[in-house]
Amino acid sequence: MQPGDEHATPGAEPNDAVPPGQGGHFGPPPPMAPPPPTPSSPPPPSSPPPLPPPPAAPPTYGPPAPAPAPAPAPLPAPALPPAPDALRALSAGLLNLTGLGLGYVLLKRWLLAALCWAATAGLLFVAFPAEVDGVPGGVLVGFIAFLVLAAADGARRALRTHQSWPLRAPLAVGLGLVLLAVPAGGVIAYDAARDEAVEEMLLDRLDKADRIVTAADGRTFDAAEDDYRSALAIYRDLGDDHPGSKAAERVPDSLTAYYKSVAAPYDERKYCEALEPLKYLRTLPGSLGKDRVGTLATWPDDRLATSLYECGAQGLGAVAGGAEFGELLRTFPDSDQAAKVEPAIRAAIDARSTDLKGSDPCKATDELRGIGSTAKALPDDAGGGLSGDAAGAVESGVYACGVDEFKDGKFAEAAKTLKDFAGTYKSNGKRDRAKDIAIAAEIADARPSAGSSLPPTKAPGGAKLTYVVENGGPGTLEVLYTGPTTGSIKLASCGGCKTYTSKAQGKKACLAGKGHPQKTLNLPPGDYHFLYKRDASGVGGVRNNAEGSKVQPGYRYTDCSYVVTGGGLGGLDGLDGLDGLDGRT
Repeated sequence: MQPGDEHATPGAEPNDAVPPGQGGHFGPPPPMAPPPPTPSSPPPPSSPPPLPPPPAAPPTYGPPAPAPAPAPAPLPAPALPPAPDALRALSAGLLNLTGLGLGYVLLKRWLLAALCWAATAGLLFVAFPAEVDGVPGGVLVGFIAFLVLAAADGARRALRTHQSWPLRAPLAVGLGLVLLAVPAGGVIAYDAARDEAVEEMLLDRLDKADRIVTAADGRTFDAAEDDYRSALAIYRDLGDDHPGSKAAERVPDSLTAYYKSVAAPYDERKYCEALEPLKYLRTLPGSLGKDRVGTLATWPDDRLATSLYECGAQGLGAVAGGAEFGELLRTFPDSDQAAKVEPAIRAAIDARSTDLKGSDPCKATDELRGIGSTAKALPDDAGGGLSGDAAGAVESGVYACGVDEFKDGKFAEAAKTLKDFAGTYKSNGKRDRAKDIAIAAEIADARPSAGSSLPPTKAPGGAKLTYVVENGGPGTLEVLYTGPTTGSIKLASCGGCKTYTSKAQGKKACLAGKGHPQKTLNLPPGDYHFLYKRDASGVGGVRNNAEGSKVQPGYRYTDCSYVVTGGGLGGLDGLDGLDGLDGRT
C-alpha cells in the first residue's frame, strides 16, 4: 500500500462495532487514560485533583477504539491533627490544682489521677477530725507543693497530646475554676471545725478553772490561795488571748462565782478570817483590769470595811487586838463603819471599868491596857481622848488587881503588882495603902499566915511598945513587918560581924554584941509577922527568914539577926524571943 491509502487494522471490528455516538470514521486510537493514582503516592494536599482528559476525536478510519474504563473516584484527604491548645493546658492544670486529679482523668492518666486521690485522702486523714493545733505545717506545705507540681505536669501533658477530649477546652477551664471552690470550701470548713475545736478547748479550760474554785470551798484562804491564783490565771488568759471566744464571754459569770467563793468567810460571819480574802479581791482590778471585772471592782469594799470593824470589835482589849480599827479609819475613813469606832472604844472602856469591881479585875485591867494601845494607834489622833480615859481606868485597875491577887492567895503576884503601882502612880491617893499591902503580900509569900487578911488601913490607938531590931551579921538587912501595923526598916551592915556555924553561936554573939546597927520600932501590941531580907552580895546566897512574934504590953523587945552557915550554906536565921525585959508597966 502506499502512504495515505486506507488500510484495515488487524483485529479491528467493523464499523457497526463503534460505540454509539462515535462517528463511523477511522482514525488513530484515542489516547490512553493515565493510570489511577495509588495510595502510596498521594498528591500534595495543596494540588487540586486531576481533570479527566478531553474526549478524543473519533477516528476517521480503522476499526472503532474500545471504550475507556471509568476512572475511580479520588480518596478523601485525612484530617489534620489539632494544633496545641493553651486552653486545654490551662484546664488540665486547674483541674489538677483542685486536688481531685481530674486533669489526669481527662488525659486518661489513671495512675497519676490515683496518686492525686491518695494525696488528698492522706491530707484529709491527717486533718480530720480538726484539732486545735491544725494540720502540721510540713504536711500542709508538702501537699500544696504536690498540687502545684500536679497542675504543672497536667498542663505540660495537655500541651503535648493531640487526643480528643470529651469536654471542650473552654468548658473544662470553667469547670476547673468552679471546682477550685472545693478545696477553698474545704479550707473554710476546716477552719470552722478547727475554730470549734478551739472553742471546745477553751470551754474545757474555763470549766477546769471553775472546778478549781468549787473545790476550794470550805478551805481556809491560806490553804486555797494557790488554787485561787491558778484559776484566776486561766480567767485572765482567756480574756487576754481569746477575747471573742465563747469561754471569754462566760468569764464574767465565772468571776462572780470566784468572788463569792473567796469571800465565803464573810458570809459565814467569820470576819477576822474574811480580811485577807477580801483584801486579795481588792487587788484583782489591777491585775485583770477594771473593765473586765466591772462592778466587781468595788464589790469587796463594804464587806472589807464591815469585817475590819467587826474583827476589831471582837479583838478589842486583847494585847494585840483592835488594830483593825486603825486600818479601817485609814482605808475607809468616810464609811459608816469608821464612824462606829470611837463609840465602840468608849463603850469598851466603860464596860471594863465596871468589871474592875467584879471577880476578875486583873483581866479587866489587861483589857483596858489593850484598849488604850488601840486608841493610841488610831490615825490623826482620833483616839486621843479615848487613850487618856483608858489610861485612867488602867491606873485604878492595877490597884484593884493587886488587892484581888492578895485575897486570892497569889502573894508574890500581889506584891509585884502593888509595888509597880506605887512606883508608877506616885501621886495616886492609894499609893501608901498599896505599899502596905505589898509588904504584907511579900511576908505572906514566905509565911502564909501573914496573908490571912489585908493589913489594917490604920494603926490602932493606945500605947506603943518598943521593939529594937539589930543587925548582927554582914550585909545590909531589910526587915518587913505586918500585924496591927505594917511597915519596913533597913539596917546597915555590921562591919565586925561574921557568920556562924550554929544558932547557939549566933545567939551568944547577939547577946554579947555591942555596937550592932539597930533601929527601934514603936509598935501597938498584937501578933506580928517579920521577914528578914539580907543583901547577899557580901556573904553569897542567903535565904530570907520569916518569923512571927507576939508583942505584949509591959515588955521591951530586942530582936537580933545573924547569919548561920553551919546548917547549910547560906542559911539565914533571925533571933526571935531573945528579948531583954527592961521593965514591966
